[in-house]
Formats: sequence, C-alpha cells, structure tokens
Amino acid sequence: MSVTPRRIDFHNDQGAPAANSIVPSVNVAVTNDSGEVLLIRRSDNDNWALPGGAVDLGESLTQAAVRETREESGIECEITGLSGIYTDPGHVMLYTSNGEVRQEFSIVLTARAVGGQPTPSSETTEVRWVPPAELEGFQMDRSMRLRVQHFSERRAHPYIT
Repeated sequence: MSVTPRRIDFHNDQGAPAANSIVPSVNVAVTNDSGEVLLIRRSDNDNWALPGGAVDLGESLTQAAVRETREESGIECEITGLSGIYTDPGHVMLYTSNGEVRQEFSIVLTARAVGGQPTPSSETTEVRWVPPAELEGFQMDRSMRLRVQHFSERRAHPYIT
C-alpha cells in the first residue's frame, strides 16, 4: 500500500522540523468576468487555496503563475498585478514525499481569466469559482487565508512581509 505524499504546514511551532530549503513560489488570485475568485482544493492536504507553485529554472514569475494556474485548474489567465509578498520564516512546509522542509516564500499576483474550464489535476481534487462573499467558508491554511483576505481587501499597495 502506497502512502499519499502530504504537505504539512507549521506556524511558529517549536516542534517543527528545521527548514532545509527556500524556493521562490507564486500564488495567483484569478477572477472571472463575474468577479468570482478561482480556488483549488489541494490533493496533498485537502485545503482550499489560490493556484500556484514553484518558479522553475528558465521561467519568469509571470510565466510560472500562468503555467501553475493552467496545470492546477485548467484556467488560462493574464497577469494584472501584485497583491503581496509573503516570506515568514516562522512558516515552514514539510513535504513527506522527499523530506524537504521549505521556508515560506510566495509572491501573490492578480490575474483575470481569459479561457479554459475548471478542471482538477493530479495536484487538485476540486476547482471552483467562488463569489467573494463565500470565501470565508472554505477550509484553508492560515497563511493562505491571509493571502486571500489581503487580495479581497483590494489594497492600494501590495502587502509585504
């Protein structure tokens, strides 16, 4: 019997494993013409999140954002701005598949949908367009909840930590 690889988030936890990597990553707050926000349900922890992932060698941040959104959700998007930069060293993520313990480093971009249909992938179990008023009802890790909250506030300036 194989064990499903998991992602376990730790926040300012004395018992957390020590970080052994830091990887630039991107999340994307994508909206459609109705103003709904694209959410994915991660297959590695069952939490809802904005689509996103690591920036690969040879690609820009915006290329990674568009690629990750397409791969995880089936939605094509166009980047429109910056929502925030999240670099809390007290937030680490353990990936049980390889023992990597990643320190948080995520840039959240905004985008508008330009095509595609919500379609789950190997990294997602569900993909939904969610009205902003309903975002609070979805189970999220607290760092993702903060990212979604900051995006929803439509701040004049990006959040930076």
